Amino acid sequence: MHMDRTFQGSPTPGPNATTLARAVGLTVDMPVQLGASSVRIVDGVDFAIGVGERVALVGESGSGKSVTARALMRLDRAARVSGRVEFAGRDLLALSEREMTQVRGGDIAMVFQDPMSFLDPLMTIGDQVAETLRIRGVGKADARRRALAVLDELRVDRAAERLDAYPHEFSGGMRQRVVLAMALVGEPRLLIADEPTTALDVRVQDQVLDLLDDVSARRGLAVLFITHDLGVVAGFAERVMVMYSGRIVEDGSVDSVFARPRHPYTRGLIKAVPRIDQDLDRLYAIPGAPPPPFARPTGCAFHPRCDAAFAPCLRDVPAVLPVEGGRAACHLHASQGA
Repeated sequence: MHMDRTFQGSPTPGPNATTLARAVGLTVDMPVQLGASSVRIVDGVDFAIGVGERVALVGESGSGKSVTARALMRLDRAARVSGRVEFAGRDLLALSEREMTQVRGGDIAMVFQDPMSFLDPLMTIGDQVAETLRIRGVGKADARRRALAVLDELRVDRAAERLDAYPHEFSGGMRQRVVLAMALVGEPRLLIADEPTTALDVRVQDQVLDLLDDVSARRGLAVLFITHDLGVVAGFAERVMVMYSGRIVEDGSVDSVFARPRHPYTRGLIKAVPRIDQDLDRLYAIPGAPPPPFARPTGCAFHPRCDAAFAPCLRDVPAVLPVEGGRAACHLHASQGA
């Protein structure tokens, strides 16, 4: 028996949010290099994000987090994306490429984790921040004025003087502010932040997170925050989705997931976070490693690493069932009546 792995019913945002974006059965297949076959990276993902809601997407490297985010904006042209992706009631997968150009940077914007690889070293900061507006037909002077305004909003030092500076003249933290400015200048309703603090030291991470917290609150901006850092999740997000091997295995409020994780993988991630109130000789690590997309085990992909696995886990993909405080894809809840 192969169980339905999608959410029961249409995915919904947090209890106090109106739906802004929704993915239903989102699947992403990527071509194999030098071959005609493809590999399934994201496998039937369902989720929703509310207006102004902050949602974290967490999981180990290779779980499919970034591919999922990029699929929302149709950034990987080689990928075959199926299912349904709705934004403000429109199916983005049904739009033409020209229509999607208006969505990217307008309705939805993305911040990437390595600003130096994202910024053009041969273009001035002002031109790069204004480029999103210029593509949409905004005049040069107006685009420059709006670029300066958002750089000021993000507290870039001497922003007016530095519009004509180049990326190498900025520190890592300031470059990340510039990348954030490029995303915000088009006044999006949803911001996708793909591990924006990964390459920064702890002090600068806090500064960037404070800025993102402040800007999203003032603008009423929904944020999909991709990270592997559960400390960031606890301090920034309202809701967390846990991803493993291309599937969402748990989804719930941050408070409920941290207080009572319902999936063994989530419990392992939380247990692996060092705590200052514990004195341990050895830090915990989830045994084994995530499977590559082309070699997923049958049944639940986590079962080879799970200390609670039993017969159905080896055979059937678990359905995502309602549990207290959210949803989880685990046979334990089916056997216990959730």
